[in-house]
Amino acid sequence: MNTDPADKSAVPPATRSSDTVAYASPRLGISGHAGRLARQLVMELILLALCVYLSFRAENFRTVHNLLEILNDVSIEGLIAFGMTMVIIAGEIDLSVGSAVAFSGCLTAWLTAWLIGKPLHLSMGVALALAIAGSMTVGFAIGCINGFLRVHFRVPTFISTLAWLTIFRGAAGEATHGFPLTPFPDWYNFLGGGYVLGIPFPAIVFVVAFAAIQLLMSFTSFGRSVYAVGGNPEAARLSGINVSMVKIMVMGLVGFLAATSGVMRASQIMSGSPTTSVGLELNVISAVIIGGTSLLGGAGTVWGTLIGMIFLGVIVNGMTLLDISEYRQEMVRGGLILAAAIINAVPKEKK
Repeated sequence: MNTDPADKSAVPPATRSSDTVAYASPRLGISGHAGRLARQLVMELILLALCVYLSFRAENFRTVHNLLEILNDVSIEGLIAFGMTMVIIAGEIDLSVGSAVAFSGCLTAWLTAWLIGKPLHLSMGVALALAIAGSMTVGFAIGCINGFLRVHFRVPTFISTLAWLTIFRGAAGEATHGFPLTPFPDWYNFLGGGYVLGIPFPAIVFVVAFAAIQLLMSFTSFGRSVYAVGGNPEAARLSGINVSMVKIMVMGLVGFLAATSGVMRASQIMSGSPTTSVGLELNVISAVIIGGTSLLGGAGTVWGTLIGMIFLGVIVNGMTLLDISEYRQEMVRGGLILAAAIINAVPKEKK
């Protein structure tokens, strides 16, 4: 065996990263382990410090009602953020999710109105159920189309989803003629504004989606394939992974989650509106990056995205409680996002 210290192949993989130095050097001891743990939990520590600060500065911040409202406020964007995490880990991106939310809501409203009208005259319940299913199916299908264009025609998803961003927004306006479309019954509001045992229903969906995608990415062969494809597509292909199918599926899943979010957003405002969710994709991508997912692909966690999403929600909620002006909120929010992203990236890039 080659024991030349200069030969990196002789060094166990666990000792090649600066993040695992604590295991390679016994002299670091407990403090080394603590330092490594602190680097791994940097965003959690920042979020905890922010919550403690706001608890003293804003009296209403620490109430159960306010904390549930934070979770409710981030739930719709959070659903998409979990899907976006998979997409970015796989080495792709989707810039159309904000417009997809608006389009899905408008499509749900348009289909509902069409199904209850001539010549079908379906009942409201059946029409709305079919409309919701149709919108989600369309969202998944268009996501898969973006994946297909990527793997078979080499069209970067940055370009294809940028095109869909415009198409979705235009189609939403065409379906509603530029005005909110309101064919929904009162009970439809439950999906976006209802409560179960005092907990907002969107927050429940958010938590369930987190658990499902966390399990998918951490404990299934598909999740391992997503990481492999994002880290090195050629190596993944040579190891027997269907790279094309993985990319198509992650794009389809984020399209499905965007459509689901659109259905819930339409439920909140009780209409299909072409002007909703403008810029939502920026919030989603910000949360994913703050959570530690690399834009280069191959690295990231769903847990990190959850922390990133809550971090953004706490910032907005805290500044609102402190009565900070909208313009200052934008400045502070942007600055904190940049600082958090830099702090989160340093341990991964430092050699």
